[in-house]
Amino acid sequence: MVKIINFLLIAGVLQGLCFNLITVFVKKKFNKVIIFLNLTVLFISLSNLQAWLIDNGYSSNLFLIKHLEVPWYLLIFPVFYSFTTNFLRVEKRVNDFLKPSLIIFIFELIFRLCLISYVYYNVPNKEASLIEKYTNIEEICNLFYCLFLFFNASILVFRKHEMLDYILAYDDLKWIKWFIRLGTIVIGFWAFAVTIDTLYGNDDAYMFLRLSSSMLLYWIGYQGFYKYNVVQDRIFLRSSIVNNNVLISSSTNTSFGDLSNVDKIYNVKHQKEFENTKDYIIKNKLYLDPLLSMETVTSQLNISKSHFSKIINEYGNCNFSDFINSLRVAQAKKFLSNNDFSAYTIVAIGLECGFNSKSTFYSAFKKFTSQTPTTFRDQF
Repeated sequence: MVKIINFLLIAGVLQGLCFNLITVFVKKKFNKVIIFLNLTVLFISLSNLQAWLIDNGYSSNLFLIKHLEVPWYLLIFPVFYSFTTNFLRVEKRVNDFLKPSLIIFIFELIFRLCLISYVYYNVPNKEASLIEKYTNIEEICNLFYCLFLFFNASILVFRKHEMLDYILAYDDLKWIKWFIRLGTIVIGFWAFAVTIDTLYGNDDAYMFLRLSSSMLLYWIGYQGFYKYNVVQDRIFLRSSIVNNNVLISSSTNTSFGDLSNVDKIYNVKHQKEFENTKDYIIKNKLYLDPLLSMETVTSQLNISKSHFSKIINEYGNCNFSDFINSLRVAQAKKFLSNNDFSAYTIVAIGLECGFNSKSTFYSAFKKFTSQTPTTFRDQF
């Protein structure tokens, strides 16, 4: 069991360090949010690496290095809090805990160096019990401080919805809420380990903390970077939509029903009504709303649902849902076939075109084009 946990621990460390290297040297998008995400992953990795080295006896005989346990874990929570506030774009409206955290970290490091020096030169036989007691007290104090930061991040995400209007237009934040829930479990294991170690002098309970934090590393690296990319792409795509740079027009080709058996006068009258309806939906960008319903359109056009449904069915050759999705797919095709948007994720394009998930976008796109969005984009 210990060997398995140690393997997962070092595997998590390597995965975290690889994530840092890839995002720094390979990915083009790099700003404060990505920096804080990278630092969160880095400090978890360094904390776990230090624990793995100590547990496996990879230490120096030098007294200084042997007892120099750097409190990397102290920096995990302030950089995660900074990642959260910057991702949510509320960093200017909340307190910044990064600077005081760095001061505490530096103070603890200097104090430990002084304590190590004192024990080395003044304590008989260099007995390290004083350093061990200090390490325990330091960790208890840091635990409460990190709980305070984690609580603030949780309140911001779960309670202060009035501050999150901007980001909620692009992301439902489910992933970050799950991260906080998983983080709560990790903190629970940390508190349990500190309690057992303090009361009984047994540090075996730290295995659960290290295992859970390793698993969290795998998750945060992918989710954080992926979600941030999608949100950033959606913000830029929406600005293009607002500026009408790549919007579909009323002349967008759609499938029509067979009108050969319809009365000629009736045909002309209602086909014109269909074209006006389609023109209204496109000009007012209604199809970009993932929550658009037939009730919304009929209410704005002041016509009955039954009449509207009949027009769509006969002249659009589909039901309301397929009609709207056909416009969304047409809009997605304009993005995917334009080289100016080749760097944007396909998921972000689908979401900004009005689809509420990746699966519904891919399903609709294949239905109307007989190919996936990826295959379609590759042609251009």
